[in-house]
Amino acid sequence: MTGRHSLDIQVRRGLPTDLDTITGFNAAMALETEGKTLDPGPLTAGVRALLEDAGRGFYLVAESGGRVVGQLMITTEWSDWRNAYFWWIQSVYVAKDHRRMGVYRALNDQVHAQALKQGDVCGVRLYVDRDNRVALQVYQDLDMVHARYDLFEIEFDR
Repeated sequence: MTGRHSLDIQVRRGLPTDLDTITGFNAAMALETEGKTLDPGPLTAGVRALLEDAGRGFYLVAESGGRVVGQLMITTEWSDWRNAYFWWIQSVYVAKDHRRMGVYRALNDQVHAQALKQGDVCGVRLYVDRDNRVALQVYQDLDMVHARYDLFEIEFDR
């Protein structure tokens, strides 16, 4: 499951050995995008749980020069209307020194290739903060369209 892209970016599935990097990227992303400082205990346990149980989803990581420089997480949603899965892109992060160099594009291309190869994926979705103009432009440039749905949620304190 390795893909190549420009600037010698290689994309592969995340491995348990990527735990510290993925956890660090998730913490940086939460702070950067939402001003949230994540508790490292649940964050590390959550990343580990996904890395150890493919039924929860998977990470893709982008490497350049032997270093992980980007990531995203895929979780699934079953669509009874379509008899297929939507893949949800989450936990997107690209190291600051590798932004605007094709890292996210390489990750996105790999998501599409794997989804099409799998055969039971009917689409790819993600959510983005409406004020994150840079991310909105990136997704639009990759031919994603604003869906007709609004997101509602309730978060439970644990």
